[in-house]
Order: sequence, then structure tokens, then C-alpha cells
Amino acid sequence: MRNVAKVRLYPTDEQKQALAKAFGSVRWVWNYCLALNNQAYKETGKGISGMQLKKQLPILKKQEETAWLKETYSQCLQQSVLNLSRAFVNFFEGRAKFPRFKSRHGKQSIQYPQNVKIVDSYLSFPVMGKVKANIHRTFDGNIKTVTITKTKTEKYYASILFENKETEPPISDNGKAVGLDLGLTHFLITSDGSKYDNPRHFKKHERNLKRKQQKLSRKKKGSNSRNKARRLVARAHEKILFARQDFLHKLSRKIVNENQVIIAENLNVKGMVRNHNLAKAISDCGWAMFLNFVDYKAKRDGKTFLEIDRFFPSSKTCNVCLNVVESLPLDIRHWECNHCHAKHDRDINAAINIRDEGLRVIASGTEATASGGSVRPSKGRKSSVRQLPINEQSTDASITIVQEAGSLRSQAKRLRK
Repeated sequence: MRNVAKVRLYPTDEQKQALAKAFGSVRWVWNYCLALNNQAYKETGKGISGMQLKKQLPILKKQEETAWLKETYSQCLQQSVLNLSRAFVNFFEGRAKFPRFKSRHGKQSIQYPQNVKIVDSYLSFPVMGKVKANIHRTFDGNIKTVTITKTKTEKYYASILFENKETEPPISDNGKAVGLDLGLTHFLITSDGSKYDNPRHFKKHERNLKRKQQKLSRKKKGSNSRNKARRLVARAHEKILFARQDFLHKLSRKIVNENQVIIAENLNVKGMVRNHNLAKAISDCGWAMFLNFVDYKAKRDGKTFLEIDRFFPSSKTCNVCLNVVESLPLDIRHWECNHCHAKHDRDINAAINIRDEGLRVIASGTEATASGGSVRPSKGRKSSVRQLPINEQSTDASITIVQEAGSLRSQAKRLRK
């Protein structure tokens, strides 16, 4: 079983400079290989395999223009090429968008696939040495990979992946079941009748954020004062993010601890935010993040988490007689069934229907819902971790064509900046 611990790093000034060089080298290798692959596809109609791209690294280190790649740990550069290869696989299998070029103004990260050790309150990295870290928790097992990231507020974090021989507990559906209905006035409504208020983190800090963004807009571009103002804006966004994550972690932990079967609705958040009247409020909630937290925590505890179809009429269905009303506008929070005359709270009724529909799906052993849809579409995710084999002769020809192109040299210099 694998576990991850994210710790804060406190590098020295020299180590910050070394990390900046490593971030730039890894980013340049990604952009160079992506440009190489794109150009080869235009010339020959075929891409370049990850193994062929990795063979370019020793050649680049021997060239005078790119000899600075030697300063970065070699396996970090190789891992960048492997990540690009995996990005192409995810794109062709429909799980991600086409890989894009990375900018120095975006997220900075570097991955160490091995040879990282925990020594007291330090993390020991190849080439860079020991870096002070706030190791607040560890897991039993071996360290697989360590990813160092730099935030917009110039803070450094290390995500440590541990692996041990333990297996995940078997999933059981014997126990208390609960249905979850997500909303705006109340963030979460359960089938037990419990309601959790929406903290509205962004709205609480919106005035402070607006003031700092106004100050940033007045600064001269390229000046030090603008960089300081930019960090203040980033720090305000970071504060909102931490507050939201803290709330979602605590609430998801409470739901998982108190229930054995957890059933929610598969919401189309991407489509819902197209409503400009509710887009800001919906984005502030973090529904997808909350369901993700509940999902992985339930799996670790051996509990069942199920998402029913988003088109199931949970709000318009009477949980007593199963009568479905024709229309139920959002402004109606309480309604009476015209068939059995039962009075309902809109949100609690929806949570009860979500729970009952999930239990029906579990009992029937099928993913079909009342609307005839699918609980979670399965496209048959492949387990391959490498690209399909490509003709060696065509690949070498592609590399030769691209390397001889004069425009690629100028593009490489531009990507380095």
C-alpha cells in the first residue's frame, strides 16, 4: 500500500539557487522533448518513444550550449522525459489534454525517483545534500519518489511517497449508510437530517484580496515593488486555499468515521459553473475536492463510497411514495407531495433519495440507475506505462530531421530563458 506525506522544506540560499537551476533544467528538457516530438510528428507522421528521447540527454550534456544540464541530477532529467511520455499516453487514452509547454512563471517542480533519505529533521537529496524539513509524520515502508514543488509565495514543499507490503483493507458495505446532498446555503446535507453551513471562504477574504489586487495593478511591470505585491496577492489566495482544505478534510473525516456506506451524487461541476450567477459560489465550495477526500479516505478504511447518476431526480422525487413532480424551482425549499401529501425539506428529501438509490444499486449489483444512465462511465483504462513500440528506423530519421533544423536551436535558446 502507498501513502504520501507532504512536508515543508527550508532550504538555504545556496540550496534555493540550486533548486532554481534544477527547476529550469527540468523545465527546459520537457519543452525541448515536447518540441522535438511535435516537429517529428509534422515531418514523419509519427512520434518519438520515451526511450529515444532519453538517449538525447547524454548528447545534450556533451554540447557546449547545453552543458549546464550536468549541474542537475541526471535521474531528475530522465524522470521529466518519462513524465512527458506518460502525458502523451494519458492524452491518447482520453484521460488528459495534449501536453503543453511549461513556463518559468507557472508551477515549478522536480521529481527524484530514488536515492532520497530521511536523516533526523533533514531530507538528503543527491547532489544538493541535506535540506532542513518539518517532518511532522512518516509512514512505515520505503521511499519511492520525492517531488519538490515551489509555490507562488516562494515556499518549498516535498511530497514523499512511501510504499510498504501491506494491502488495502477489503471494501465492505455492512453498516450504516448515509446519503450526501451538496448545496450552497448549506454545504452538506445528510440523509440523517444534519446540515453543515457553507463557510464561504472566498467571500470572507474577498475584500482583502480585492484591495491587494488593486495595489498590484498600480505597480510598474518588472519592478521589485510589483513582485512584492504579487507575493501578497498569492499569499491571500494561499490563505483561502488552506482554510478551504482544512474544512473539507475535517468534514470528510467526520463523515467517513461515522458511516460505513457513503453515497453521493455525481455532479457536473464544470457545466454548473457556466451559470454566471452562481459560478463564484459554486467554485468557492470545492465540491469535487470534498468528494475526492471522502473517496480516498473511505477506501483506506475499507468502506464503500458510491456516486449515483447526476440525472437521477433526487430533489423532485418524494421519498415516501416515489412520486416525481414535474418542476421544482430552486427558490422552493419546502414542498408537499400532491400524491401522499407528505411535507418535505428539499435538501433532506434529496439526501434520502440519494441514499435509497445508492442502496438499490448496491443490492442489485449493477451500475444502472433509475434514469438509465451509468453511475461512473468506464472507458477501460489501460495499464500500460510506456508508449507503443515505434519503428527504430523511422524514429532515428525523425530525430535526425529535427536536429538538423536550424529553427530548433533558436527555439531551444528561447525556451531556456
